[in-house]
Amino acid sequence: MKKILPLLLAVLLSGALSAQTKQSKKTSKNSPNAAWVKNIPAEDVIKWRQHIHQNPELSFQEEQTSKYVEEVLKSLPNIEVIRPAKTSVIGVLKGGKAGKTVAFRADMDALPMQEETGLPISSKVNNVMHSCGHDAHTAMLLGTAATLSKMKDQINGTVYFIFQHAEETPPGGAIDIIKSGALKDVDAFFGMHVLPNFPAGHVGILPEGAASTAQDMFNLVIIGKGSHGSMPHLGIDPIVVGAAIVSALQSIVSRNVEPGEMTVVTIGRFQSGDAFNVIADRAELAASIRTTSEETRKLVEARTKEIIDNITKAYGATYKLDYIPTYPAIQNDAALNAQAQKSAAAILGKEQVFDAPMMTASEDFAYYKEIAPVSFVTLGIGEGAANHNPKFTVDESALQNGVKTQVQIILDYLNKR
Repeated sequence: MKKILPLLLAVLLSGALSAQTKQSKKTSKNSPNAAWVKNIPAEDVIKWRQHIHQNPELSFQEEQTSKYVEEVLKSLPNIEVIRPAKTSVIGVLKGGKAGKTVAFRADMDALPMQEETGLPISSKVNNVMHSCGHDAHTAMLLGTAATLSKMKDQINGTVYFIFQHAEETPPGGAIDIIKSGALKDVDAFFGMHVLPNFPAGHVGILPEGAASTAQDMFNLVIIGKGSHGSMPHLGIDPIVVGAAIVSALQSIVSRNVEPGEMTVVTIGRFQSGDAFNVIADRAELAASIRTTSEETRKLVEARTKEIIDNITKAYGATYKLDYIPTYPAIQNDAALNAQAQKSAAAILGKEQVFDAPMMTASEDFAYYKEIAPVSFVTLGIGEGAANHNPKFTVDESALQNGVKTQVQIILDYLNKR
């Protein structure tokens, strides 16, 4: 039996792989839009990505990046270009027949950090780097626009290609574009984000409902009364007050939020004093708060303010609090999610599409839901450092599948496949 079992497993595995391969080929062969794959400018996508990577710009400063994107879009047939904000660009493609309007969004801004990858295409700008993959997002959407620009007669409706500024810095660029009114006729929004440590070229469908977290933050100044370390009775120690606040804030998650609902309260900064034997007169704290529902978001804000107010009063201190709501959670639409999953499987094969876990990061893509339903998906880029890490890299072989998926989603949504 021990000798037969390995042989039996090998036969079964071989049969399963053979069936999977046949299914994959069948899926690709039977896709009615597979012929357009040859029109994807794969080399240009990589070229565009590398140019943007080497010339990164921070949030609200994407002047050269937006100019570069505009030039590429204007070189394509059938694309109208509009500028909804100073450093954002939208390409508009009107199909051969009337229909719905769909938008796909990419962000363009970089982060303030020094690149440490050591790659030949490393950033040329000191202390600025594309360490979140926005260069890849922009290049892929340019590839999608280039592919669809040659397919005007196969499109029923209108496509908006959104190249957005300032995703990384609240209040975010999405709000500017929404306020411009340029997207008021859009019926559905899609977005894609690259993530490391998932197989390169595999597409992850984030959950329906909360697909990411909301992020809020606060800056707190505790005002006490300075004194010599040997005479604490003459002072009001802001460090003691702050320590009590930090401890109490952790009870919000364990005692106020419904068990099972993802909520995080992180105190990222606590600074006070200059000398070991002096009681300082003030302390400064800063925190990040992540939630997934608006109800819990409001609860955490209210409890945070109550805790800070009551503890400072109890110790005889005063305070200044700046509580800053930033991006809400992305709320993926069930129907659009199902469409994205079906489209990705149709063009890539089911084996390259997976159910992705909720992102614990936040994204201003969430704001587009104010106009129409949204669906946000991910693209695996292979093993490597996490986003926002100076060693972050992108496996460029994944970009082709990103473009394929974006094109297929757009075609299927507009043509109701």
